[in-house]
Amino acid sequence: MHDKKDESLIVLIEEFLTARATRKPSPHTLAAYRRDLHAVAALVAEDDTTPLPLDALSITDLSPRVLRAAFARFAAPRAPASVHRAWSTWNSFFTFLVADQVVAGNPMPAVGRPRALLPQPKPLRGADTPEVLLASVARDDGRQRDPWPERDVAVVAVALCAGLRLSELLALRVGSLAGRPGERRIEVAGKGGRPRVVPIETDLDRVVADYLDSRRRRFGSRSVRPDSALLVDRHGEPLRRGGLQYLVESCYRRAGIGDRVPRGARLHALRHTFATRLAEDGASAAEIMRLLGHASLASSQTYIEVTAGQQRDAIRASRTNRALAALAPTGGVLAGDGGGLARG
Repeated sequence: MHDKKDESLIVLIEEFLTARATRKPSPHTLAAYRRDLHAVAALVAEDDTTPLPLDALSITDLSPRVLRAAFARFAAPRAPASVHRAWSTWNSFFTFLVADQVVAGNPMPAVGRPRALLPQPKPLRGADTPEVLLASVARDDGRQRDPWPERDVAVVAVALCAGLRLSELLALRVGSLAGRPGERRIEVAGKGGRPRVVPIETDLDRVVADYLDSRRRRFGSRSVRPDSALLVDRHGEPLRRGGLQYLVESCYRRAGIGDRVPRGARLHALRHTFATRLAEDGASAAEIMRLLGHASLASSQTYIEVTAGQQRDAIRASRTNRALAALAPTGGVLAGDGGGLARG
């Protein structure tokens, strides 16, 4: 066994995070790993029977019994998804320690975890909401200090018509748009380092071209070199996470659709709208999986299932079905002739 088993748990956690960093996760993902590892470790350290300073904990203090107790306390105030994520983080941590020969085995299978539920899609509400949003941001707004409708339309249109995540939008370069006319595509640096290609149609290509032309007029031709960020702020600097979120929020406000945006899915609602409309228009789960860059088919299947539910709701609400419901209590054809419909 490796002599690291006597090192501080906090030191081993940092070694694990350093190893994970080579996979190029987002800073937010690394922060979530650190938060989950430290939160459970702190609960182990605070155990009433043998309280210890957090930096005095060693890996040998983490028996299955101790971890079960700590996770029970961790789970009490948290949602199942948060507990499941923390369990997965600790499982990865111990897998790393086993591979590094710090511990002989992984105790996490002995620690219970809630079943992971796939998150439900949260598209924009309202059949015409995407069209209302695009029409609104395409107009000059006199209330803005420096309106730039070409840029705003490009941001919303790429999110709505290509289904990109926030991190993927920020990673786009001018040269990410490639291909001959009629075969244009966006080359996306996807989640987990998985690249994918999303075809784009002529109208979206034109919207992006109009935006880049407006950018040349504002900042000069050097601003649209292939290696330049595709999305920039009003000073020509690459948009960052907070700036992109604020921009999309402002587009919602200008369009007056704030009440149609699901809570907790502000920019992501555009990606969900893209996928939901694909499903409504007949795309298969496999096609949605490829276009959205999902790691598993199950994630893509949720859009099909939601769409099927919406279709059933629409059928249930139809006037014809309401007419049938009105017949049932009258004792007419449906109730009183002994199956007359079947004989027809």
